Amino acid sequence: MRRGIAVGALVLAGVLGLSLWSFWLAVRPPRPAMPQSPAEYGLTMENVSIPTDDGLRLAAWFLPRPGAPAVVMLHGYPTDKGDMLSLAAALAPQFAVLMVDQRYFGASEGRVTTLGHRERRDLVRAIDFLAGRGAAAVGVFGLSLGGAVAIMTAAEDPRIRAVAVYAPFSDLQILGGELYARFGPLGAPFVGMMRLWAWLFLGADITRPSPAQAARVLRIPVLLVHSRQDDQIAFTHAERLREALRDNPRARFLFLDRGRHGDLGEGFERRLREFFAQSLP
Repeated sequence: MRRGIAVGALVLAGVLGLSLWSFWLAVRPPRPAMPQSPAEYGLTMENVSIPTDDGLRLAAWFLPRPGAPAVVMLHGYPTDKGDMLSLAAALAPQFAVLMVDQRYFGASEGRVTTLGHRERRDLVRAIDFLAGRGAAAVGVFGLSLGGAVAIMTAAEDPRIRAVAVYAPFSDLQILGGELYARFGPLGAPFVGMMRLWAWLFLGADITRPSPAQAARVLRIPVLLVHSRQDDQIAFTHAERLREALRDNPRARFLFLDRGRHGDLGEGFERRLREFFAQSLP
């Protein structure tokens, strides 16, 4: 009996250790440096710093355009603002552009990413920055994690007048279940432990609210883009978000038949520019 208890304790410790390791890797992933610079795209941007509610400094590039609407650009996981430069170059002739390194990523401060939880308030502070620089109307473009942050924040901050998102997850808990499925029968317990570790280390259930919950209250223009071949965020997440947006007459959907995660498709820059030109007063 003692041997059985010891073996059981070792197995439990191993499961808990593996769960904690996978959670820690999720909130502290490797950060590849994006080598692009604004100068390569003919952009002259200001280096600015945005304070967060919990005392961090977010690194950002800002291209002012007095009298024009502004667009905040949020990169995906685990890249940084340099990954968005081609899109910023397409928007720059018509809009003020603010490109933000989300917490932990790029040149921003932060020991971890909270996968959308604290990033919502970070986006509010970015909009505060734009308000201080005279932006009368603000839109947000977010890719993947950045798209999830954009949707959730738009449901909370009425200053966001339009949102365009590429391949956001609809629910972090569901995404966790999909990623943990490789652990077989341990997948479902690992999702529960992910929420437990988040409570212990981050002080919150980072899976709530979900982007799908937030999307149900949106009545502003929304452009949802997703590829049916996405290899990181399954297309079922787009279907959940489309269902959540069904009562929004200003929601548009661009579903691509081909393209892996991050492949925006030919002509996407033009479509994004046209969307914000039509949606922002």
